[in-house]
Amino acid sequence: MTAKALILAAGAGTRMKSDKPKVVHEVLGKPLVRWVVDAAHGAGIEDVVTVLGHMSEKVAPLVEGDTKIAIQTQQLGTGDAVNAGREAFTQADGSIAEGSLVVLSGDCPLITPETIQALIAKREETGAAVVVLTMHMDDPFGYGRIVREGEAVVRIVEQKDATPEEAAITECNSGFYCFDAPALFDALSRVSNDNAQGEYYLTDVLEICRNDGREVLALQTVDAEEAMGVNSRVQLAQATRAMQHRINNRHMMAGVTMWDPESTFVGPDVEIAQDVELWPQTYLLGATKVGSHSVIGPNTRLTDTQVGCGARVDETVAIEARIDDAAECGPRAYLRPGTHLCEGVKAGTHVEIKKSTIGKGSKVPHLSYIGDTTMGENVNIGAGSITCNYDGVNKNHTEIGDNVFVGSDTMMVAPVNIGAGAIIGASSCITRDVAPDALALERADQREIEGWAAKHMAKLKAKKEAAK
Repeated sequence: MTAKALILAAGAGTRMKSDKPKVVHEVLGKPLVRWVVDAAHGAGIEDVVTVLGHMSEKVAPLVEGDTKIAIQTQQLGTGDAVNAGREAFTQADGSIAEGSLVVLSGDCPLITPETIQALIAKREETGAAVVVLTMHMDDPFGYGRIVREGEAVVRIVEQKDATPEEAAITECNSGFYCFDAPALFDALSRVSNDNAQGEYYLTDVLEICRNDGREVLALQTVDAEEAMGVNSRVQLAQATRAMQHRINNRHMMAGVTMWDPESTFVGPDVEIAQDVELWPQTYLLGATKVGSHSVIGPNTRLTDTQVGCGARVDETVAIEARIDDAAECGPRAYLRPGTHLCEGVKAGTHVEIKKSTIGKGSKVPHLSYIGDTTMGENVNIGAGSITCNYDGVNKNHTEIGDNVFVGSDTMMVAPVNIGAGAIIGASSCITRDVAPDALALERADQREIEGWAAKHMAKLKAKKEAAK
């Protein structure tokens, strides 16, 4: 039987104190709601509906590619939110499609595909109307308590309504459910909003199903963190830390060394080969990939960057860059989008490179800017040299051939082509193409005036004394 999923992402999240919806906030660079959508897909669920409401125009772009969207026009409770998705599960004859329907919270990024699969399996094996995902809490204050009779869930009691005996129960409602879809929507049609809040509560469905003679069961999760909701910036930080531990542990168990896992942050889509070393304060985000035996960090942030094998990346910020095998980068380097360091390249201290290819074995050791450049193999760029790629309107290209030597403090004013094997004298401003194997110099002749410095200093001192 094919299961479907409905994700609740309509709430305002006022405790976030934010001008954007709660589920748009990110854990390790990924929006909260995307964690839940991806967990549902990871559990093998293809048909996913996301219920949006508050500022839906900001949430929709995050989910519209691989989920259907339903809109809750007014926030009238969780039961109303689920009912907003009814049409997506309604067949041509007006009936609800048979099968399991998992209801998930879009602000709970730690839920795993494995737990969703277990929830579905238990409902389908038992034929229950609903299986509630529960969790054991050492301090259950504030959570709805699960009141059981054996395997059956009799009711869920909220904190304010619990007797002393019920308040002592440590099994709590996670807010995740797997329903028999027709039973869910039939029960929702009978849920009342006759309560202090004037809202339709999803939990009322459980009592209706039980009164209809259907089983209501529970599945207790092994890890209560999976049901952690994010309702404040404090909880966002807690969820981030929990996910950081989960991801870091997975990579370390696969053969990655982390000097300090607490200060190392790895995004969910990052790929790291075994025998990589990550030094403290390393951030790997987006679709970054790191090859074996590379050393990354400290104080390094790589976003959507590919790193080969045996590379050394030290105190570097790289965005949409490529660093090939045995390349060295940093300390304090900045690789902007479109940068490609080929095999064995060195981009050293205080070097910025943008939209450029640095050929095999070439070196840009320190204090340089290289932009919009194609550089050949075994080139050496002297300290303080830059390509002047912007004329105030257009970005222009620089071409540097193999085995070129560029002296320190050189300006290469694009568009310009420096032929293979050429040597550029230090402090030159190159504005025209340089032929292969040529020496290019562009600077004023050095002049020397004997005794001028001493006379000049004496004159300045005398002027200063006279002014006293």
